[in-house]
Amino acid sequence: MIKHLRFSLLIFLLIFTSTIMAQQTDDRIYKIIDSVSAERIENDIRTLAGFGTRNTFSDTVSDTRGIGAARRWIKSEFDNISSNCNNCLDVFYQRDFVTTEDSDRVPHDAWVVNVVAVQKGTKYPNRYVIMSGDIDSRNSDGSDFKGDAPGANDNASGMAGTMEAARILSEYEFESSIIYVGLSGEEQGLFGGQGLAKYAKEEGWDIIGVLNNDMIGNIEGVDGVIDNRTFRIFSESIPPTETEKERKMRRYYGGEVDGISRQLARYIHKTTQTYMPEMNPMMIYRLDRFGRGGHHRPFNDLGFAGVRIMEAHENYNRQHQDIRTENGIKYGDVIEGVNFDYAKKLTAVNAINLASLAWAPPAPKEVEIGGIVEASTRLRWKETEDSEIAGYKVYWRDTTAPQWQHSRFVGNVDEFTLDGIVIDNYYFGVAAVGKNGHESVIVFPSEVFR
Repeated sequence: MIKHLRFSLLIFLLIFTSTIMAQQTDDRIYKIIDSVSAERIENDIRTLAGFGTRNTFSDTVSDTRGIGAARRWIKSEFDNISSNCNNCLDVFYQRDFVTTEDSDRVPHDAWVVNVVAVQKGTKYPNRYVIMSGDIDSRNSDGSDFKGDAPGANDNASGMAGTMEAARILSEYEFESSIIYVGLSGEEQGLFGGQGLAKYAKEEGWDIIGVLNNDMIGNIEGVDGVIDNRTFRIFSESIPPTETEKERKMRRYYGGEVDGISRQLARYIHKTTQTYMPEMNPMMIYRLDRFGRGGHHRPFNDLGFAGVRIMEAHENYNRQHQDIRTENGIKYGDVIEGVNFDYAKKLTAVNAINLASLAWAPPAPKEVEIGGIVEASTRLRWKETEDSEIAGYKVYWRDTTAPQWQHSRFVGNVDEFTLDGIVIDNYYFGVAAVGKNGHESVIVFPSEVFR
């Protein structure tokens, strides 16, 4: 009897300890937030804007003007960051050749060159989470590669944020790899993103998610709203690569707003609210702004999860405009339109999500669900072979709820039954939880069993 009680007490303590591990926050995340520097971001934005134009097809020879000078400077900054962390970054150019036949927005044949910095993970080096900014800029005419186009907010702000995230996170080690990248050719057709997404596919990268940052520095909207805490997370609902089988399953079992990019967006929303409650993340159920596209889209096109993070209130007088004054209105994407403290906040949002994802264990695979015409819902999945996994957490929510409402830590098992929870009334998902408290992205069931 005493032996039985001792055994029961041991099991209780193990479950209790695992539950605590699954619920705790990580002090390192708060340190990352505090480390982001508005001053460094400002310096980087001023440097990038100072190249005069970064149009994709601008000068590549000059050391002071054009996209060539800009990308060499970005690479030198990544190299400096790497030298300060014992060469922890693998920095290289990734390039593709584009011609006038590729788009009517291509004024002449040229190399589209991305600057990539890879911080390899200690346990899962082929699993990547990516933060991107755009190197290139434009004025009123996207094909004008000679006129001034400082691109202070669009998109020196996103590029500066990516570099700042690299400076801070390079001081830590992560189980999975993090990539910091400056993409080119965005304004003429998302060429840089297409090139890197294709490269990732060819190299067999296992991409957790892409955090595309495009314009993270403006707080004064053309609509008159001034807001330095709200930002948008754009994500598409269903991957364009879904199969006919998946489409048919979705029709009968639901999941119209539960694609992999949407789960990534929910992850960012939750992490931000946990560690930066002063911020107001807006989930936008759309690939990008109305009828438009960003550099996460090429990754989505190849089946990778990706979202766009950006300011909530745009000022169109400062986007894609020649620098000028008309009828008392100032036009142009210049330094005066950037709020560096706001760019700092959104950089922190990115950094803590990169860290949390890279510290988290791999998400469960082959998640299946059952419970048709039953009083309970059953879930099962393939466990991840990782000694640092505390267990798994089952999530569910109303079918009309935008965020996951309920969760239960179920231990290190590969199946669980939610007694009394009727499958018809909720959506469900499963996440892996590390002993460090970090969770994977929630996985929506892809198969049904009876």
